[in-house]
Amino acid sequence: MEEEIKKTEEENAPNKEQDVKEEMKNPEPELPKKKVKEKRKKIDKEKDELIKANLDLKEKVLRITAEMQNIKRRSEIDLANAYKYDGFDLMEKILPILDNFERALSIKQEGTEKFLEGFKMIYDNLRNILLSKGVTEIECLHKEFDPNMMNAVMTDTNNDFGNNIVLDVLQKGYMYQDKILRPAMVKVNERNVTQENDERNDE
Repeated sequence: MEEEIKKTEEENAPNKEQDVKEEMKNPEPELPKKKVKEKRKKIDKEKDELIKANLDLKEKVLRITAEMQNIKRRSEIDLANAYKYDGFDLMEKILPILDNFERALSIKQEGTEKFLEGFKMIYDNLRNILLSKGVTEIECLHKEFDPNMMNAVMTDTNNDFGNNIVLDVLQKGYMYQDKILRPAMVKVNERNVTQENDERNDE
């Protein structure tokens, strides 16, 4: 039996050697150059797309970060302004009371001195409270008219003052911190421009 197995192996041996030689002679065919080129091109394209997507993502992140910083900055400014101008409406409502006190104090009648002294004390206290809160009067009288802080409700001609100078304050204006609480109502000098130029030439 053993002899038969050995004989069979010897018979098959040359066939195995022949198969190995055949395989060596005919290795697996390589991919054609065209296909390799196309594959590389596809990989390069995908790489470019990934790079572009990455850049777009970075840009979006930067933009969102900048927007978040702007929102934070605006919120901080709004909060600071809310704190700074807290009480603006209240101060605005107190001004007519201040005006009424001034009108009452401007009345000079015999026998009202003692009565007006009490008014004057309340008026001064009220003014001091407003001043401590940042309310200040806009200086207008005999100053140049400023449309940002004043309303010209009347005009007049006075040769003692230059053109566009405030002759009279009809209602006081006030600032709250650096914001206009109420513009002043004023009478403005309106002189003839030709006359004013003649006076300058005479000088």
